[in-house]
Amino acid sequence: MSILENASSSQPGQAPGLIDYSIANWRDLPRRGRGLTLRTLIILRWLAILGQSATVVVAAGMLHFPLPIWQCLLVIAASVIVNMTSVARLRQTDSRLPDGRQTAIHLGFDILQLSVLLALTGGLENPFCLLLVAPVTVAAASLPGRQAIGLGLLVLIATGVLFKWSLPLPWQSGTELELPVLYRFGTGLALITGVVFTSAYAWRVAADAEKLELALATTQDVLQREQRLAALGGLAAAAAHELGTPLATIQVVAKELLRDAKAGGAVAEDATLLLQQADRCREILKRLSQRPEDGDALYADVGLKALLNEVVEPHAGFDLEMSVYVGGQPGAAELRVLRLPEIIHGLSAIVENAADFASSEVRIDATVAADWIEVEVIDDGPGFAADILPRLGEPYVTSRPHGKARRALAAQIRDATRPPKITVGKGKKAPPPPPPEPVIPSQGGMGLGFFIARTLLERTGGVVTVGTGEASHGPNRGARVTVRWPRAALTPA
Repeated sequence: MSILENASSSQPGQAPGLIDYSIANWRDLPRRGRGLTLRTLIILRWLAILGQSATVVVAAGMLHFPLPIWQCLLVIAASVIVNMTSVARLRQTDSRLPDGRQTAIHLGFDILQLSVLLALTGGLENPFCLLLVAPVTVAAASLPGRQAIGLGLLVLIATGVLFKWSLPLPWQSGTELELPVLYRFGTGLALITGVVFTSAYAWRVAADAEKLELALATTQDVLQREQRLAALGGLAAAAAHELGTPLATIQVVAKELLRDAKAGGAVAEDATLLLQQADRCREILKRLSQRPEDGDALYADVGLKALLNEVVEPHAGFDLEMSVYVGGQPGAAELRVLRLPEIIHGLSAIVENAADFASSEVRIDATVAADWIEVEVIDDGPGFAADILPRLGEPYVTSRPHGKARRALAAQIRDATRPPKITVGKGKKAPPPPPPEPVIPSQGGMGLGFFIARTLLERTGGVVTVGTGEASHGPNRGARVTVRWPRAALTPA
């Protein structure tokens, strides 16, 4: 759909809407993260300070472990000073908005502070080394790719340093605990694996959430545009009402001029012309003051077949046969349904997809029952791919080719832009060959069209299902998209 083509961007030579997450292209990772607010970072650090202080007090005061308590408290105090400085900054400036650079600096400090604390309390032999996973997971979920990767490398370096050097693990007095090197190696390997796995998991979850947010925001933009267009009718009526009074004054003055002017004179002609134009303005204002949605059925409710014809019309005109059929109870009057913008855009997107994939025919069949209304869009194309069908309806899932309708449009543009054929005589050079076939910018799909169509239709109470067409086998099995509404959801009250 043309309204969706700028919803995201991609690298040259890459399918629209798809992002290459390979390690070779780490420099091109999307800058999607905006970081965390300073208030959130302060709260997280207070929780860490509370947990670290409680651990030191329990280990030294209750379990009587020989901890380097003053060094540990000094490291914790450094974190307290940083947090108090952040609190002062929060009061002086407006730090309610997320800041990616600020978040990266704070998380980097937390990694270093925790690494020093672990080095004083046993290094990789300390079971609390698992906490190094937390800052990287937060970074992967909230920061751009480069910053998240940088913090992950910082944790890996800290893990290597803790493997090489750390104070002995504090234990009960009179007891010495010696763990083999292989244990520390396994702990370091487990820590690295946990950092990589949890970070990748958090990254993918955040990326999927961002895709959904982008698609839903695009859907909301479509609906807001429809609402603005509907509001233009009210603005026109208000403008007509306000302009009515000065226009009536102009007419009165023009009539006075015409009455006092000499018959056949220049002033009389100007006054007559002024009256004629004033009458014309009054007719225009009269039409503007009549809001279409207040009386025209097109803006309130419309026949079901007329609604489907309106959906099909923008996609007709190519070498496709498009038919609309409405079936119902025999002898029943034509059903009138609400003309909702969600239904118009949703069904239009489905019909457009069918036209792009169809070989020769697209059918729109509607069935009206006592309790429900069903609309089926059927084409005779190749049908849904087996790997696409289970995920159809998710954002950024597509297999759209250069479709038939779009190829026809490209051919029309090529014919219109091709220079006229010139007959050359002997000894003259032939004209240059015609330019290459232009590529329509909307060719290829981002996988947002069906997702947004499904979201719009479900918002009106419809249930969308997909399946194969009427052919049971062969290369052109066809595709079928069915939308069913409760009858009360579409019929006017």
